[in-house]
Amino acid sequence: MSCKKQINSPAIIAPNNYLVVNGNITPNDTTTISLSRTVNISGKANSKQELNATVSIEGSQSGSYPLTSKNNGTYVSAPLNLSSAQNYRIKINTGDGKQYASDFVPVKNSPPIDTVNYVVQSNGLQINVNTHDPANNTHYYRWDYEETYIIRSEYDSKYIVVNADTTALRTPAEQVFNCWATSYSSSIILGSSVKLSGDIIKDQQVTLILPNSEKLRIRYSILVKQYALTTDANNYFTLLKKNTEQLGSIFDPQPSELTGNIHSLSNPSEIVIGYITAGATTQARIFVDNKNLPASWSPDLSYYNGCHIYIQRYDNPIPGGNPPYDERQVQEFIYSGFETPIDTIKVPLGLIAADPYCVDCTLRGTNKQPAFWK
Repeated sequence: MSCKKQINSPAIIAPNNYLVVNGNITPNDTTTISLSRTVNISGKANSKQELNATVSIEGSQSGSYPLTSKNNGTYVSAPLNLSSAQNYRIKINTGDGKQYASDFVPVKNSPPIDTVNYVVQSNGLQINVNTHDPANNTHYYRWDYEETYIIRSEYDSKYIVVNADTTALRTPAEQVFNCWATSYSSSIILGSSVKLSGDIIKDQQVTLILPNSEKLRIRYSILVKQYALTTDANNYFTLLKKNTEQLGSIFDPQPSELTGNIHSLSNPSEIVIGYITAGATTQARIFVDNKNLPASWSPDLSYYNGCHIYIQRYDNPIPGGNPPYDERQVQEFIYSGFETPIDTIKVPLGLIAADPYCVDCTLRGTNKQPAFWK
């Protein structure tokens, strides 16, 4: 038995609306900058995108390159030929007329990724990355990743409704049994070789996939992207990781004030959250097939709990017929089109149906195979 007392902390109900800036200025590739606003902890919204802003990349010596809005808080540029002899920053004009800018940062290119591999552990599938810098000039690394995996519907729908009054066999482009789902890293993954004799990162864990994850049901792929960080950038992401992932117990570090390299030009006292880096990234992809994993690993398919078949039989579709027809005959109609001819006439006997989430994998992914899939 215990008593509970609600705490109305000022921090929880404070109407803060800080600008959050995230991204990397990428030479010779697409630069993506995301803008959002902090939301009230006690509110219902998880995030609030910053729309109608004007974003550009500026060089410390020359050059200004506008980014294009994707109308969802994301701003992108075409591949730019940026010089490593210059420093670069992001300039932002929001829709309400406020101006923001990051500090000028040097271009720090990532060395190639040596390998991405996986190791079967008792608690799941561990994905590791290995890299090194022969010039001994990186020392601080950050990674994020994109996962793609096959999901499969509980039932296979062979037919599609046409004009709301008839059915037709699905074409390959209309199939909704196999789909590809994508998810992105949500944690901060850092590595450092500062305390080592060589600039080498070996078996750095990127993620751990639980043995019962649906991601491993059929085929899984992960694309790991690597960034090289300056000392200041590493300090920022280290502190951000502590503040967001390592709090909650009496042994964890106390939260600290997070200071990035984004500033308000309109109001220097305004708090702005985020850190802009610059440099070419490197990436590597691997595939993992279920057949190479322990047979005892069984996927959690609780998403399909409650799925069942609805069967509709047609009563006496032809004079002289013999209804009711059994379930086998109904299924035969659904999967082959028609039942055995009766008096030389093919007679439909019924239909099988299920709830959309049981048969339509496009509710969670896409039925278009990614170009990189093999």
